[in-house]
Amino acid sequence: MWLWGLAVLLLLGLSAERGAEASWGNRNGTYWLDDAVVPMREFDGVGAVSGGGATSRLLVNYPEPYRSQILDYLFKPNFGAALQILKVEIGGDAQSTDGTEPSHMHYENDENYFRGYEWWLMKEAKKRNPDIKLIGLPWSFPGWIGKGENWPYKYPDVTAYYIISWIVGAKKFHSLDIDYIGIWNERSFDSKYIKLLRYTLDKQELQHVKIIASDNLWEPISFLVLLDSELREAVSIIGAHYPGTTTVLTALKTHKKLWSSEDYSTFNNELGAGCWARILNQNFVNGNMTATIAWNLVASYYEELPFGRSGLMTAQEPWSGHYTVSPPIWITAHTTQFTQPGWQYLKVDGHLEGGGSFVALTDGQGNLTIIIETLTHGHSKCIRPPLFPFIVTPQKATFHLKGSFSKLQALQMWYSKLEFSSSNSTLFQSLGPIKVCEGVLTLSLGLDEIYTLTTLTTGHKGSFGDPPPSQSFPSKYQDDFNIRNPPFSEAPNFADQTGVFEYFVNTSDPGEHTYTLRQVVTQRPVTWVADAENTISVLGNYKWVNLTITSDIYIESEKGGAFIAGRVDKAGIYIAGAKGVFFWVLPDGTYRVTDDLHGNNILMKGLSGVRAKAWHTLTLILTGSNASGMLNGYPLWENVTVNSPENGWAAIGTRSFEFTQFDNFQVQAS
Repeated sequence: MWLWGLAVLLLLGLSAERGAEASWGNRNGTYWLDDAVVPMREFDGVGAVSGGGATSRLLVNYPEPYRSQILDYLFKPNFGAALQILKVEIGGDAQSTDGTEPSHMHYENDENYFRGYEWWLMKEAKKRNPDIKLIGLPWSFPGWIGKGENWPYKYPDVTAYYIISWIVGAKKFHSLDIDYIGIWNERSFDSKYIKLLRYTLDKQELQHVKIIASDNLWEPISFLVLLDSELREAVSIIGAHYPGTTTVLTALKTHKKLWSSEDYSTFNNELGAGCWARILNQNFVNGNMTATIAWNLVASYYEELPFGRSGLMTAQEPWSGHYTVSPPIWITAHTTQFTQPGWQYLKVDGHLEGGGSFVALTDGQGNLTIIIETLTHGHSKCIRPPLFPFIVTPQKATFHLKGSFSKLQALQMWYSKLEFSSSNSTLFQSLGPIKVCEGVLTLSLGLDEIYTLTTLTTGHKGSFGDPPPSQSFPSKYQDDFNIRNPPFSEAPNFADQTGVFEYFVNTSDPGEHTYTLRQVVTQRPVTWVADAENTISVLGNYKWVNLTITSDIYIESEKGGAFIAGRVDKAGIYIAGAKGVFFWVLPDGTYRVTDDLHGNNILMKGLSGVRAKAWHTLTLILTGSNASGMLNGYPLWENVTVNSPENGWAAIGTRSFEFTQFDNFQVQAS
């Protein structure tokens, strides 16, 4: 039915709890939308990042149908977030926020385009939306790229070859066309390398792959693009991270497309939704940015890792199948379900008289979409940068539709209202058509609201039945890694934090250790953050206190060493400072017990008889403040007092970057 003035009355009712503060009509604004006014900027889309790092780690372990449901909420058009851009990390074997992602080239003579899960994720996204744009960006690089230095540009031809091999491999092995490529996430760029990368791409007939630079600040890349004509030709997109909805004059002067190529990274409750709604509009209104990309796609990593639940939705329990469709999913839908890359922004100011913003877009064929947000300051703060004070008041907004829009008789209305004093937010609700009277439409706008007005009738709030209830990580867990053709290179639920632990076929051992888990990084990578000196992979429930951990270990090098650990208290970008209880064995026949990952603070040490190239079984028992250890089923040490940390993950790892195998991993927590 037509909602004439009824729509306004309904919106009044939805916002009645505002009380005296919500007295309608405090501010009135009149806005003109005319598709005859040029020039217009092209809309490039809304997207999200998988990686930077290991943010989708647990997603691949979900059982069906829940894994497909999560993917539908993220990528399926006219269902959920309907994302238009997917940006993935080009794994570099090093820590990149919440873990490491494996490189397609661990070593110079090594190529494997089936490691990790980003290939799979891109294919799943394309399966649901063939038009989604794909971006690759490195956070780190395998050590051979730097040839002993923590720097990827000393041999730019080597780095260009490495990146282009990833692009070519995506096409050859997965039929994926990469649309955009970045330089080095939030780190220094090198103009010589960018120009060489463009030259090499063209030489490989990859002209369609556009370069984004520099995934950091607007400067100095914008200044150098203005100064260097060859660099200007090489760079297609100026991409900034967390720009605070503003740009700089030099970036505008480049006449390049401007993107917020990473943004958001905020806890995905109503406050995160408010942050996301505000910047999706205001990145264009204030900064002329035509694409906004959220970090991260889905919070599919242990919540106690840095930036827990900072995805558009949460899927961190593959063992239970539980997931949460968080508010930012529906905030995204307000834009993505009613626009497409290639649409044009109408030339308007975009600031509402009473605070808040609006954008208007058209496909050039008579369709119109208007997105309005009235997020207040305290309810729209992102994690970064700081948000300067501003005021939003209830207001009336009158839109005059001109040009080809003047003949429109109705627009479909979709509505969200974020609640912060209760859990009763209205998210992506269809209010049906609202009448346009002689090209004029007036709305009464409250606080913390999002509206979409559109000619499109294809919007849909998709849903499935409730997922299984949330459960803690199993208190009894084991993995013998006996899988002949694993679907992914990493074992379920292990979250690598330094180094890479992969399934391995041990052809030299036809016995019970044929299939193992092997740490495979043998040289310190070109790092993004301060990786630990020791490799480590964590697993389990961060709240674990009393537990018994057992694993078979096989040290392959005389200079190596291995450990099992419990109550590990830090990971992600803080992994180098991790504390816990670490039970080490070294191939010189000694053992040690430490409370730090570096192995410096020794609680006990002695002889073990362990040697390289032989299997041994380690057991670590933690009960209250008491720790003890066993070797090959016999007590090796006991009665070590440990008072902190009080809880944490289980872990396995190595003394340094070297080949080491693990098998028959078990943990029993009580």
